[in-house]
Amino acid sequence: MSIGVSGTAIGIDLGTTYSCVAAWFGQHNRVEIITNEQGNKITPSCVAFTDTDEVLVGEGARNQINRNPTNTIFDVKRIIGSRFNDTTVQKEIQSLPYKVFKGPMKKPMIVVQHNGNYENFSPEQISSMILKKLKEAAETFLGMKVTNAVITVPAYFSDKQGQATKDAGVLAGLNVLRLLSEPTAAAIAYDLEKSAHINGVKERNVFVFDLGGGTFDVSLLNIRKDKRITVKAVGGDTHLGGEDFDRAMVNCCVEEIMNKEKKDVSGNTRAMGRLKVACEKAKRDLSSTTQTSIEIESLYEGNDFTMKFSRAKFEELNTGFFDKCIKIVKKCLRDGKIDKKKVDDVVIVGGPTRISKVQQMLTEFFDGKLLCKNINAEEAVAYGAAVLAANLGGNDNQTSHNMILSDVTPLSLGVRIYDNDMSVVIPRNTPIPTIKERIYNTKFDNQLCVKFPVYQGESSNTENNIFLDKFVVYGVPAAPARKEKLKVCFNIDANGILKVSGEVISNGNKASVTIAAEKIKKKLKKVKM
Repeated sequence: MSIGVSGTAIGIDLGTTYSCVAAWFGQHNRVEIITNEQGNKITPSCVAFTDTDEVLVGEGARNQINRNPTNTIFDVKRIIGSRFNDTTVQKEIQSLPYKVFKGPMKKPMIVVQHNGNYENFSPEQISSMILKKLKEAAETFLGMKVTNAVITVPAYFSDKQGQATKDAGVLAGLNVLRLLSEPTAAAIAYDLEKSAHINGVKERNVFVFDLGGGTFDVSLLNIRKDKRITVKAVGGDTHLGGEDFDRAMVNCCVEEIMNKEKKDVSGNTRAMGRLKVACEKAKRDLSSTTQTSIEIESLYEGNDFTMKFSRAKFEELNTGFFDKCIKIVKKCLRDGKIDKKKVDDVVIVGGPTRISKVQQMLTEFFDGKLLCKNINAEEAVAYGAAVLAANLGGNDNQTSHNMILSDVTPLSLGVRIYDNDMSVVIPRNTPIPTIKERIYNTKFDNQLCVKFPVYQGESSNTENNIFLDKFVVYGVPAAPARKEKLKVCFNIDANGILKVSGEVISNGNKASVTIAAEKIKKKLKKVKM
């Protein structure tokens, strides 16, 4: 199918396990989810390198996991924009069949064997291959070249993670109009669907529960009849999702083999890959049945493996993860200063929300409120992104044109003072755009300049937070410690671009830094696809 559309901007849900692309068709007043070359609306976020020149992306790559595990890359969204030494990254790479090492600037780098040689790739480069595949699918479907896109990211992504995602978009040949939080995108899709059926309601408080393959996000939003969408609070965990449920099942199988056969298969990448695929299927089966079986022929040393898995066993293995989800829900409501009884609609998004226990816990928490399942769990985020893309791309349609979106900053922003103390200037969940100021004093006698390192995060110790950038204010008059004062100003615009400035109050000397879309580093290797 090919439809000629002039100047169409696309919406992309770049997921941990699956990705999706969509576009708004003004003449039909609807969003179209775009199919890939296999005719599927969702594409595995997977890249495989072969012993030839070929690089596989999507279904072809996913089909190689069992026979080519060390060169088949998945779950990069969980490490993109992070430091190699981060605890979460170290925990993550322990369960990956491919090798991740520390590269320049402490960035995690992936090494694969391709065409007989070892090659290194950053998470941004891998993500760019997936984005390029989606871009090409959109171009085939639309019958035209596509450049502009809105890409979704978890609501709880840091500035660094968001910037890395934007860099991946640039490498894929995209002009990223906006990064949009995934639950907000789902809320946009939900609002269009809901608005068609409800009349006379001026505003609604909507809670979005977005549990994906690798990340978990929640958002509390206020949606008005005039299409003003205001994000009140966000929360989440960028290392919590369906992949964790799969790993819990895989670990249970490994333990079963050890107990019965006294064999440890955890170091066998091929066996672990086959277990992962089988456990993911079993997890899905348990959403519609109370018991299933995992059966794999010749899993290790020619031995077959069979194990029955009940829904109760699955729920027991993942109790800790489920409880964590509810804790994050409670925290988001507290941050948004709203009682759960005042939430009008609870929208669930993401494949793992089909898990019976997840729906049960959420329904019980909201005192029996029916969960909104009227939007497609896998397609809703791309759908919302396409609506915003149409809005930003200037498409002439009333539905998207009238939408006004107000977001919040997901993590606190501040500067390092004294040793490693974090001084918060903008608290998390502050509506943006915003401007906040704080006054600081010199620390030493006759101090002539003051350095301000800028951080993002919730820890009181900056070592546990994310370093963004720094600037130095020179020309401070010589004076006793704490005598001279400096005013620091944090200014975030509607696009999330942060400008930080510092000024000596006594003489007006100042300096600043803008933390926005950095230019792609030339040292990033260009990838042939």
